Formats: sequence, structure tokens, C-alpha cells
Amino acid sequence: MTKSEMIAARRPAYMSDLAEGTDRFFESRRETCPWCASTKPFKVVLRTSDVIQHKPGKFVLESCTDCGHVFQNPRLNTEGLEFYYRDFYDGLGAEDMNSTLQFNRSGHEGRARMVLASAGTPKQWLDVGTGHGHFPHDAKRVLPDTEFDGLDMTDGVLLAQQEGRIRKSYHGNFVELAEEISGQYDVISMYHYLEHTLDPGKEIAAAHTALPEGGYLSIELPDPESAWSRLLGRWWTPWLQPQHLHMMPIANLRARLTELGFTVVAEQRAEPHIATDAVNAALLLVNAATIAGENLAWRPAPPSRFRRALRKTAFVASLPLVVAALLVDRVIAPIGRKRGMSNTYRVLARRTS
Repeated sequence: MTKSEMIAARRPAYMSDLAEGTDRFFESRRETCPWCASTKPFKVVLRTSDVIQHKPGKFVLESCTDCGHVFQNPRLNTEGLEFYYRDFYDGLGAEDMNSTLQFNRSGHEGRARMVLASAGTPKQWLDVGTGHGHFPHDAKRVLPDTEFDGLDMTDGVLLAQQEGRIRKSYHGNFVELAEEISGQYDVISMYHYLEHTLDPGKEIAAAHTALPEGGYLSIELPDPESAWSRLLGRWWTPWLQPQHLHMMPIANLRARLTELGFTVVAEQRAEPHIATDAVNAALLLVNAATIAGENLAWRPAPPSRFRRALRKTAFVASLPLVVAALLVDRVIAPIGRKRGMSNTYRVLARRTS
């Protein structure tokens, strides 16, 4: 089946989902911080649409004026999460997502080296939110004697096992499986996972349950304190609305880990930076300006031949802008990543109680 045929096959279901509008995809607005329970008024950080898939809907990120936690408010409900995740990592979006993740080899190996430097060579490692298993596959180059398993709620984890990127797959909810797998792993990793979850605190507590004393929890997250987030606004890719429900300042994560019985043994703020902020913003802008020419399953009909041609022409014409943005990323990264412009941070914590 061609992609156009796949889109046509999915269109009736999307039209049915959107017939009643998007308000039903959201919970009620909350008045307490989901991280520290503060009742002080929140500050609006971002108002945006879906600038990646361009599915209908408006989304708001707010920050707690007490602890700085950034969260989606109102938050998507279960039905909304299913709607906006559909065809992003799997289905129509599977090929593009795989292409993106498989080219982050240096970042994947950097995660493994961070653990190796502080914890030695683990025997058993569980990667939570592993997706299609690209991180474990690349980490094997650094840790050839470590056995990697993966957990995810999507079918990608099953494919990861079939492709040999992980030894064993868990298809389900980590919080619900934590007791079952307790004591089996030296390391549990959560790379770009917590920001997608309904309750990050419960996920960290589940990791404490699953790890033996002396075991390690490795976390990587987009950094909401990055200067790029303010410079680029809604075009900063790590905001990733509507999928990112929570964005945690590193101090908040450090404090919560300590409260739960972990000791932070290593942090990285400059090293995990992915130098693509400007170029991704440029691509998002061009895409948004020409999206009328894209065939999308959540629109009533495919675009006309003229609109498709116009979109292709606009992308060609925008190449100088994209190249310039790429150069900006490359020039700024060596200095900027150490001066508040890193877009990602990593934390490694040891369970000590």
C-alpha cells in the first residue's frame, strides 16, 4: 500500500474523531502545580498549535511560580493522547521517526559512556520508553557485554525485539510492571520519556521500586531553562506540543530523586546538547507556511496538484535559509552549550535507600 493509500484509508476515522471538535480531548484545567502542589497563579510560557503534525487543536504550557515546573494546562486526556500520538511514532510517521532516531548514534553512545564512567559495566539494563530500540542498539558499541531489554507502550518495542535491537520486550505501562521486574536490572534508563508521562513523579518512584539498592537510574530530558526555548518560542522543537506534558528544571528532578532515596552521582548539561535548534525552527517555519500542500489524513481531502507543486517549490527556495540556520547551530554550539544554550540535560542517580 502506498503512503497516499494509507492516508486515504485513515481519513474517515480522523474525520469521525474531529466531528465533535477538539475540546473533548482535554481534561479540566488544573489550579495546583502537578509537581509541588503549589496553588499560586501560574505563568503562561507558551500558547501554540501542533507545529509538527498540524493536527487541529490549541495547547498551553504554564509554569509554576514556586518551583518552575512547566506543564500542559489543560492537559490532554487519554482520548486526546491517543489521537495526537496516532501516526507519529508508528503508522504514517514510523519511517520518518526511525530515520530521525537512527542518526543520533553519538548521543546514544554518550548516554552509555556516562553510565560506564560512574557505574562500570552493567550486566542487565532496561530502557524505559525505548520506542524502536535505537538507543540499546547503539549503546552495545560502548557496552558489548551488557544485555539490554526495552519497555514501551507502543508496538515499536515488539519490532525492536524482532530486529534484535533488544533482548526482551515489555509491552505496557512501566508503573504497573515495576513490581514484576523488581531487582532484575542494574540500570534503568528513561531517555526523553518522563516529559511524555501523565505523572513523572510516579514513574521515578516506580524506578525506585524496580531497582535493587545500588542500582542506577539514568534520565535525559529537554531542558526548559535553555536560552533557545525563549529565543525560538513555539518554533523550539523540544516543546513538542501536544506530546510533552511536563518539562522539569534540573533542580526539581535532582530534589525529587533525593526525596525518593536516590543519590545523584553525575550530571551533564553541555554534553547532551543536540545542535539542531535553529535549523529545526527554520524547517518548522517553512513547513507551516506551506502545509496546505501536504496530504494529511486529518484533513477532509488531499491538496490540489497546484498546492503540492507550490509546496515543493517553496522548500527548494528555502534552502538558503535552512543552510544559514544550520551554520548558526554549528557556530553557536561549541560555546553556547556551556552558557545556558544546551537543549538537553542528563542525570545519573544511584538508589541508596
